[in-house]
Amino acid sequence: MVWKPHVTVAAIIERDQHFLLVEEETSNGLAFNQPAGHLEPSESLIAAVKREVNEETAWTFTPEYITSIQLWRKQPDASSFLRVCFVGGCNDFQANQELDDGIIATHWLTRDEIAAKKSKLRSPLVLTTIDQYLAGERHPLSLLKTFLDQD
Repeated sequence: MVWKPHVTVAAIIERDQHFLLVEEETSNGLAFNQPAGHLEPSESLIAAVKREVNEETAWTFTPEYITSIQLWRKQPDASSFLRVCFVGGCNDFQANQELDDGIIATHWLTRDEIAAKKSKLRSPLVLTTIDQYLAGERHPLSLLKTFLDQD
């Protein structure tokens, strides 16, 4: 058997010391997460995070830098995830846009409000990446290179 982690992207979006989170249905009940999702075939990581933010929040996202690249697994027999967490800003909110399946609502929450929901976070990476962002961890987007469908 070949081991392959799931490649995912996530976005930290901060406005006036509040972070944009989604409230979503999961197999374990309702959870809070950054706008996030899986990389699709023939898609760059930057295109994936822009798409996921738009599908889950109805905002247009402009990534500015990467705060972290994480390899995470909840327990030894669970799936592994390679997660690239972007930071950026939003504009052009489409209030009438239908949100992705499973997304119940979006919320702007402070770091302390997010920490208070620790047991309802989709993963510990939600708060970890916010703390990395607040600590000033920043890496340029030029770190990522995409070489798809080339000879």
